[in-house]
This record gives sequence, structure tokens and C-alpha cells, in this order.
Amino acid sequence: MKKSSSAVSGNPAPVICALLAVGGGLAACAVGPDYRRPSVQLPQTFKEGVEWRRAHANPQGAISNTWWREYHDDDLNGLIDAALLANQSIAAAAANYQLAKATVSANVASLYPIVTTGLSGTREEAYGATQNLISTNLSASWEPDLWGKVRRDIESSKALAQGSDAELAGERLSIAASVATDYFQLRQADIDTDSLKQQLDLDTRLLAMTRTGLALGTSSNDDLLNAENTLALVVADLQSTETTREQDEHAIAVLTGVPPGSFTIVPRREYAFAALAVPLLLPSELLERRYDVVNAERTTASDNAKIGVAEAAFFPTLDLSAEGGFQHNAFANLFSLPNRFWSVGPSLAQTLFDGGSRTAAVREARAIYDSQVASYRQTVLSAFQSVENALSSCNHLQEQVKAYAGILQRNQALFDSEHAQYVVGRASELTLLTQQLILVEAAQNLKDTQASLTTSTVTLIENLGGGWQWDNAKGAELK
Repeated sequence: MKKSSSAVSGNPAPVICALLAVGGGLAACAVGPDYRRPSVQLPQTFKEGVEWRRAHANPQGAISNTWWREYHDDDLNGLIDAALLANQSIAAAAANYQLAKATVSANVASLYPIVTTGLSGTREEAYGATQNLISTNLSASWEPDLWGKVRRDIESSKALAQGSDAELAGERLSIAASVATDYFQLRQADIDTDSLKQQLDLDTRLLAMTRTGLALGTSSNDDLLNAENTLALVVADLQSTETTREQDEHAIAVLTGVPPGSFTIVPRREYAFAALAVPLLLPSELLERRYDVVNAERTTASDNAKIGVAEAAFFPTLDLSAEGGFQHNAFANLFSLPNRFWSVGPSLAQTLFDGGSRTAAVREARAIYDSQVASYRQTVLSAFQSVENALSSCNHLQEQVKAYAGILQRNQALFDSEHAQYVVGRASELTLLTQQLILVEAAQNLKDTQASLTTSTVTLIENLGGGWQWDNAKGAELK
């Protein structure tokens, strides 16, 4: 049996090539607006004491560096490295990024023809006669991207993939910052626990002396009640501190992908909190690598491309198809020239009436874009707010550290003086213990403030998108 086209005769290959060339020539324009990054009003400097150079959001700049190593703590380095490898939130973000890249690949594939082949055999009876029928065929179909719908889809999906890449970098940064914050709070709890135990010992001794004084008539019942209250408050604070320490340890365990029941961080009574010095000039890459800014800007670009996708629906679609093969009642003679068949031809389709559906789709796409532009601008403003807040916190905590350091130094001098007087019999043990208690509390206040300052630098690093050291490893996969 032989099929032929009524429109074309001869070898179909040149005809197919000609149609593909025509389609390729037509697929040169893309409807819809070309993307331009929305303008944002940006300040010249940060209000809280530093300057910065202006920059534009860079989707390949959202790469976190190893900022945590600047704290020079091997335990912290190990915990963050473990979290980056095992944290399930990062694993989910990585999977979402792979999904976004797969979507890009699927959209790119839509630009190319679909080619299929097949082989079939049947045995049939007609008009009392039985015959075999064997056929093999090769077919191709293609819808040229005449108006840029597919290209706008690719543009949109690429922007979303770049935003997903930024989200992955942001998730890594967030997890690393969470581990660092919980770790420093845990070390603060270690120091507070040691300090409170010292206070517990001193208050216990002071309570015993007050009871003795009450028996001797040198202390009143009010003195006893106050001493008991002071001791009870220290006991309560100690319980609260130990709870905080345990919960921080549990949080770090989960962040590193380990069940809390099998995870332990050895306490350290002495710990030096490292507060990083904030430079006077912050890098222009602030907006280039803050994952929320990058993601918002890339989403804006994606929504802009979707306007073109919606507008392309107003234009006709062209389908090009071709099929060829061989058909015969015996396999031995199948691939002979008389048994060949082929067909080739275009089809054009245009929607004439849809009740305003396409117009509504364009209006919807433009409204979504306008909403995302506003969201992008708000994200930039919020980014500056968070950095300003972190800078303010760091600035004031630095002054508090200086103040508490001075208080500790003076209380040390007072204790040394009181101890010298106690040695020569000019001061009582009660007075000496009281002054020692004040000294322990002053040391705790200084350490707590140093811990808060260190934690604030972690917050500032996170708000800057990964610190102020720019990582040259862009690691971009999507161009």
C-alpha cells in the first residue's frame, strides 16, 4: 500500500527542511515588554556610621562565603560545616533549585521539533481475503515560536531558577547564622552557669552568716528574708540558664541533622567572644547577594516575561508536521522504493472569540508584575532597615562593653582593697564576700554583653548577605 501527498511529490526531506527554515525565520520576534530592573530609591550612606557603594542586584552574587571562620573557633567551624552538609532545609532548597533548572531545560526543549519512529505489524481479513501488513514510519512535528511565547517562558523560568539559586544560598546563610547564634548563646549559658554557681556558693555562705548574725543579734529577720530571697533568685536564674543551654544544644543538633538525644557539646567555663570589627566602608555587593533582594528582583523579571506569554495568545499558532515510511505485506520487501509513503504540511490556528479570556490574562499578568515590583522595592527597603538595626546594635553594644569593662576593673580594685583590709583585720568576712559577689556579677555582665555583641555581628553578617568579605567564586550555572 502506498500513500502520497496531493500537495507535494518527490523526496520529502528538502520540503521538511524548507518548512523548518521558514518557521525559523518567522520565529524572530517576541511580544511583550523587555525587562528592565525597576528603579529603587537608595541612600548614599548608612545612617549608623558607615558608607557603602551603590550596586545592582546580581542573581549570581548570592553565594555565601566562609565568614564564620573569622571567629577562630574550631568547634563552631565543625558544627557549621556539618550543618551545611546535613541540614534538611538546605537539602530541600537544593532540590527546589534542581527542579527550577529542570523547568528551564523543559522549556528550552519546546523550541525544537519532536521526532518519533515506529514499527508495526497486523494481520487482517477483508472481503474474504487474509493479508499481512507491516509498516515503519518516522514522523516529526514542530510548532515554531513565531511570537516568542516559548522564549518568554524560557526567560521566565531562567529568572525563577536564578531566584531559586539565591534562595539556596540564602538558606545556607540562614542555617550557618542560626548555628553560630545558637552556639554563642550556648557558650554564654556556659559562662552564666559558672558565674551563677559562684554566686550560689557566695549567697549560701552569706545566708549562713546572716542566720548566725540573727542568733547573735547582729542581723534582723528582714536581713534573713532578703538573704533567702537573693539565694532563691540565683537558684531560679540558674535553672533558666541551664534550660537555655539545653535548648540551644538541641537546636544545634537539629540544624546539623542529628537527633538531640545523641548530641552533646562539652561545656566551656572560659570562653573568649570574638567581636569582628565592622569596616567603615561596607561593600557595594550588599544588594548583589542578599538572597531576598535577589529573589525578589528575579521574580520581578519572571513576572515581566509572563506578560509576553499572555500577549502571545492573541496571535495564530503554526504547526509543521511531516511523516514518512514504508508499508508492505512482507517484511522482506518492506524497504523498497515503491512501498514508501510520506506526507508533509503546515496547519495554522487562530482563536476568534474567547469572551475576553486572553485580555483578562494579560491584565492579570501585568497586575502580578506591578505587585511584584512593589514587593521588590519593599524588600530593598527592608534590607536597609535590617542592616541599620544591626549596625545600631553593634555600635551601642561596643560602648556597653567598654562601660562594663570599666565597671569590672573598678570592682576588681575594690575587691583587692577589701581583701587587703580583711587580711589585716580591718574588714569583716561579710563585707569581703559581698564585694566578691559584686565582682562576680560585674564579670558576668561584661561577658553577657560581649556575647550579645558577637551575636549582633552574626546578625549583621546575615543581613549583609554573608559579611563584608566578597567571595570571588560566583559559581554560576545559568547564564
